Formats: sequence, structure tokens, C-alpha cells
Amino acid sequence: MCGISGTWERNGCGLQDLKRRASAMTQTLSHRGPDDSGIWLSEQAGIAFGQRRLAIIDLSSMGHQPMVSANGRYTITFNGEVYNFRELKAELERCGVRFRGHSDTEVIVEGFAQWGVKPTITRLNGMFAIAAWDSRERQLFLARDRMGEKPLYWAIFDGLVLFGSELKALRAHPGWKPRLNRGAIAAFLRHGYVPGPSTIYEAVYKLPPAGFVRIASAGGPEVGAYWDLAGVVSQGQRNTLRADEEGLVDELEALLHDAVSRRMIADVPLGAFLSGGYDSSTVVALMQKASLRPVKTFTISFDNPAFDESKHAEAVARHLGTEHTTFPVSGAEALGVVPKLAEMYDEPFADPSQIPTQIVSALTRKSVTVALSGDGGDELFSGYDRYQATDNVWRPSARIPLALRRLAASSIRAVPPGTYNGIARRVPYFRRMPRVGQKAHRLAQILSESSIDSMYYHTISHHQNPETLVKGSQEVRTACWRQAPGILLPDPVDRMRYLDMCTYLPDDILTKVDRASMAVALEVRVPLLDHRLVEWVWRLPSFQNARARRPKHLLRRVLARYVPDRLVERPKMGFGVPLPDWLRGPLRNWAEDLMSEASLNEGDIFYIDAIRSLWEEFLSGDNARYFLIWNILIFQAWHRRWRYAPVADTGGSREASLLN
Repeated sequence: MCGISGTWERNGCGLQDLKRRASAMTQTLSHRGPDDSGIWLSEQAGIAFGQRRLAIIDLSSMGHQPMVSANGRYTITFNGEVYNFRELKAELERCGVRFRGHSDTEVIVEGFAQWGVKPTITRLNGMFAIAAWDSRERQLFLARDRMGEKPLYWAIFDGLVLFGSELKALRAHPGWKPRLNRGAIAAFLRHGYVPGPSTIYEAVYKLPPAGFVRIASAGGPEVGAYWDLAGVVSQGQRNTLRADEEGLVDELEALLHDAVSRRMIADVPLGAFLSGGYDSSTVVALMQKASLRPVKTFTISFDNPAFDESKHAEAVARHLGTEHTTFPVSGAEALGVVPKLAEMYDEPFADPSQIPTQIVSALTRKSVTVALSGDGGDELFSGYDRYQATDNVWRPSARIPLALRRLAASSIRAVPPGTYNGIARRVPYFRRMPRVGQKAHRLAQILSESSIDSMYYHTISHHQNPETLVKGSQEVRTACWRQAPGILLPDPVDRMRYLDMCTYLPDDILTKVDRASMAVALEVRVPLLDHRLVEWVWRLPSFQNARARRPKHLLRRVLARYVPDRLVERPKMGFGVPLPDWLRGPLRNWAEDLMSEASLNEGDIFYIDAIRSLWEEFLSGDNARYFLIWNILIFQAWHRRWRYAPVADTGGSREASLLN
């Protein structure tokens, strides 16, 4: 795991300037790789690669990057892990390749020399962001793993090509030309993240999951993909699995066991996050099965029982016999993360679970360098409550005329969210649904939709028309929402999880995990997103994975072979924080400052009266849009931190021009 960066000055650049610029870009990523630093450059080509290394496999100098192939043709800078590198290495050795060390990086670069860049990428099982230079053809290649676990940003400004693991690396170059993307700001207010391939800046992009870019010495980039989720889904629908349920459970367990075992290969201490839910418990159970000693597991505990999963995690840990640690976290410690978010996420990012994720990552890093997580299980096995809830609302409501549905929605909205929440507090805690009032009002909103796809888009939106909040904006949307997913997947629940797998998973969940963990140099591996497992799950008949069965039915069947149901059966909790209480309490002054007219006026971005009205409604006790309020606050904090971005210059440093 590392941080990578690079610059290609296609119009030419002197050696010292090239080195200085590459060094400045690479230094911004030191938190991602504290163990080693490397720069490679070619003055003749005007290209330079940088890398900050977190040593995981082959801790010797033989794993130093950037790395050049034995024949001198290819140079690589690589972030991530390849889990099948041993098999690929053996295959290359049979072709006559001789290796100097034992790293997966060397296997990749020698694969490029033997098979070519794209054919090698398609063979990789792992999480990665890769940049490769072909000195013979004078071409730059960029590639990202299939599910989007590792980030890669890139941009072309005239004759300048920049790339990096985080935006701050690109900002450090003197050719950086920052200009805010107002359509991306609108999308951020809707989702709490900027959907790829857009970024918060115009003409700067995220490389999509499975993205593959070729850039030649002249002309524009060729952007494509080496793997296609839509194609996987389409093929899976045509080639469904035929085994009975017991056979499917056996197949799933075998796939999971192999995916987990491969991700336990490391030359440094390794452990796992454990919440006590189905996903993390399955990962830990299979880790313990593959281990000769107790696996190290970690969770955090909060004083507020509505957000504390520690007792469930401890029960699972005791049953499995892991070496478990629970870190108590106070409210003050959680609040202390908030001022760090704009630096940690150098593109606006507002999923509130970023706070506990950062805390558990920092505390886990004190004991291990690698941690496995259960992320991806909800998208893969239809685990989110909103899938079934949306489907349950749509099926009967679709038979009711739209005018009547809208009348019912008005009746629901007539009761304030606080009243619903007060009624819910009379229900025993273990049966109580959180935020009933907010969910009731959300239900009222989605009842007015004309299709289940638009209903789901409404369900996952924090604001239905964010262009009314952002001046001069035309909201950006990801391609998969424009591709008529109903044609690809007739089952509504399948469509919802497919859309989440394209957007929410890489742009929210995996972004959160990467930034929170790499801020403290912790490598997090996600076995449930092994692409072989993803391809297998999309071959399941819909009734086996979604509506006609309980959520995560097959995964729970696997887990039941290791952990009794009584230890994991409970309402889904999530990994949240009490945002409304914080914003009206200990974070009130911070929020008031960011929501002041003077702050909102900076950059002439927002319609100030509309934003101030939302803020006043929230302060009066209306929690219906507190996620939107949080999104605005996070953007404001980010904008304040990065509005004047320091960048390197050949003669020292200067301030970037004012963002607008």
C-alpha cells in the first residue's frame, strides 16, 4: 500500500525542475507511505514518477519503487496489493523471467514486459492503482482495480499530464489550474460525495473502477476499461447458477475462504475490524479458520447505546476465540476528528461514518499494519434496508393512481418528524427502528415518484434539486444512472444494488475506508470485493439473493457454520454518530461560523438565502434534512481549507489563484 504521483511535461522540462516538482507532489502523500520514498524520472521524455511506500510484502529494498523492468522498457509506480502474484510469478518464471526480489510490484512490471500492459492488468486479482511508462512507445498507462478500492486522480492541462492517489498531489504542481466544478458541488449536496468520474474541479477526473487510460506523447487520452460490471451482470443473468441451495452455500464458502486467505498474506502484523454484524463476522470467522493462532480483532465502543456495537462484536470474538480489543471512545474524541476532515478528505466528502472509521483505523494501527474489513457485503448480498423498503413501498403503491399517492404523502408530512420519533421511543430498544420520523417523511417524498428507479434515486438523495442551492450549476450524474438499468436488470432489488455498486460503493464506502485508513498508514483489505466473488454473486437467481429471501440469506448460511444466529441476529445499526445533537450542541459555534452570510458568500457559490433558511429550520428542531446540512458544512470547511491551495514552483512556492 502506498501513495503514488507523477507528472509528464509533454512540452519539455529541465531535470532539476522535473525532480523538484515530482518531489513536491510525492511529499504530500507521506502519510500514505511512511516507510520509504522514491522518485524516478526521464529528462528526455519529461516524465517523473513518485512513490511513498507502506511496506507490506518484501520489506527489503527489493520492493523499492518506482521500479523498472529488467529489460528497461517499463517503469511502474503502484499502490495496492495483488493477491495472486505468486501464481503469476510462477507463470512468468516458466517463461524464463528471473526475479530479483519477492514483491508483487516486480511481478506486475515483469508481466508488462512479458505479456503487455493491458493483458497483465486483466490477470491481476487485487486492489490497485497503477501508472506505467512505456519508454519504447513513449506512452503512459493508468489503471485502477475493478471495484475501485484504490483511488487515482488524473488531469491534462495543455501539454501537462498529472496523476496521484489524492488531489493534494496534483495541487502541489505549479501547472495546477484549479477551478471549481459547480455541477459537482450540486451532486455533492445530493449525495454527500462527488460521483465519479467527476471531481470537485473542472477538467480533473477520478479514474473509474476498472478504468484503463493510455496517453501518447501527442493527442488526447484513450479512456476505456479492462473489465465491465454491466457486462458481468448481463452475462450473469444469461448464465445463472443451477445448484441447489446447499450446493450454493458450499460454493460461496469456498470462494469466501479463498478470498479471505489470499488477503492474509503479509510480512507485517495483520488483524480485522469486527462489528459483530454478518459481513465482518463472516470475514473474521474465515480468517480464524485459516489461522494457526488467534486473529487480532478490533472494534470501538461509544457511551451512546444507539451507536455502540461493541457488545455484539465481543460476543462473536469470544465464540471464535479471537484476540479482541475494544477501544472506548468518548464523545469528545469523536468530535475531535471533525476539524481534521477537510485535510484528510481533500475532496468534499460527508458520510458521517467517516468519523468512527477514522477513529477505529487510528486505534487499530497501534497494533497492526493491515486490517481486513467486511465492506461490500451490503451491495453484494442485498443487505441495505432501503432495498427492501423501496421495493415494498413501490409494489403496492404502483397500483394506486399517482394523484392519490401524492395525497397520502401530504398527510404523512403533516406530522412533524419529532412526533414520530416520540412514538418510536415507546418501542423496546432492540425492536426500535432508528430515525423513524425522518424515514416517514422520506417515505412521503418517494411516494410521489412515477417509477421505482426514480423512487430509489429520491431515497438516496439528500436534496431533490440541489441546483436551486448552487449558483450556475448543472448537476453531474454518473453514467450508470443514464443507462436505463431496467433493461439490464428486470428485478428492482437487483437494479438498486447494481446502481450502488457502480456509484455509492466506490465513491462513498471505499473512498471513506481508503482516506480514513491511509491517513494513519493502515492498509485495509476487502475480501468480499474479490472480483471472482462479485462475478459469482451476479450469477445467482434473484430469489436467492434478494426479495424472496431474508437479506444476505446465503451469506448468513455460511456464517451459521461458524457463529450461531443468536449472536448476530439484530436490526442493522450502521456506523453512525449523533449529528443533530452535535450540530445543535458542541459543534454549534463551528457550524454557525461556516453558515454565516460572510462565509457563505465566499466564492459566490451558494444562494445564501436558501442555505440560511435550511439552517434556521434545522435549528428550530427540524431534522428532516440534517444530512444536507452536514453536506453544506463539510463543503464550507473544505472550501475554507483549500480555497488558496499552496503549490510548488520551480523557484520555491506560491499561492494558487482564488478558486471560483
